[in-house]
Amino acid sequence: MPEQTPDEAISSAGAGGTMDLALDEGDSLEKTPGGPRGTGPDTKPQSLWSDAWHDLRRNPVFIISALIILFLVIISIWPQLIASGDPLDCDLDKSQEGSQPGHPFGYDGQGCDVYTRVVYGARNSVTVGICSTIGVSLIGSILGGLAGFFGGWWDSILSRLTDVFFGIPVVLGGLVFLSVVTSSTVWPVIGFIVLLGWPQIARIARGSVITAKHNDYVQAARALGASNGRMMLRHIAPNAIAPVIVVATIALGTYISLEATLSFLGVGLKPPAVSWGIDISAASQYIRNAPHMLLWPAGALAVTVLAFIMLGDAVRDALDPKLR
Repeated sequence: MPEQTPDEAISSAGAGGTMDLALDEGDSLEKTPGGPRGTGPDTKPQSLWSDAWHDLRRNPVFIISALIILFLVIISIWPQLIASGDPLDCDLDKSQEGSQPGHPFGYDGQGCDVYTRVVYGARNSVTVGICSTIGVSLIGSILGGLAGFFGGWWDSILSRLTDVFFGIPVVLGGLVFLSVVTSSTVWPVIGFIVLLGWPQIARIARGSVITAKHNDYVQAARALGASNGRMMLRHIAPNAIAPVIVVATIALGTYISLEATLSFLGVGLKPPAVSWGIDISAASQYIRNAPHMLLWPAGALAVTVLAFIMLGDAVRDALDPKLR
């Protein structure tokens, strides 16, 4: 066997070591069924939404808030599942009486069952919150997205218009706008919230679209001749919608609180409509003699608003890439 010089020995050893290391790494990769999430050889790259859903399923805050909201939606659609009475069936002989068998929350000042009114009050509150959020999100996303994408005079007009709406106090605007409405349905309240709520979403959507339209994949699509509509729908909107979803989810809880505030002041929902705000307003004068009349509707309102805010926080944490 011919002798090797020291340099040749080192060179062959180094090459052999590198080859062995490469083979060992290849073998280990083949034996590993999957590495970290989304990095295994048999897995597809995870999208932002897949990663967000993966994180949300393991977030106890999201699970608890989602279960509370699901329960509220169910009793809003089918309140008779847990309340067999009529919220408008009252008996003045039982006015301000406390808890009794079959009536765990007692009676209000008109002798109505507080438990039944709390359950049926969820319908109007959830309806106002969901419908207002849908309307605000649609109008704000469309107007803000167009302003962010095209810019120019459209962006300037929208910016000045949102400044005008931001200068209107919400409660004062509600007192003025809803004081001339005699309807006892939820639609005037929803219309007012949408009227004053869309500028917030519009600004969020505008900023998100401006950020997304400067990304390389959008510039590549523009260079390939993609139309403005295709770029907006296929490339920009899916990557700009996350902040809008987060803000809208949190705002849903504030819209429910706003409806209760306006109803408390007497300009929101009006009797015979059943609302937590109406019940809180009626119970405020009996808070010393019958605190249960105020405790239960106020508690239901607080839990509902908190659930939507917690859900929004969980969604924000899951969709924010900076927190990963």
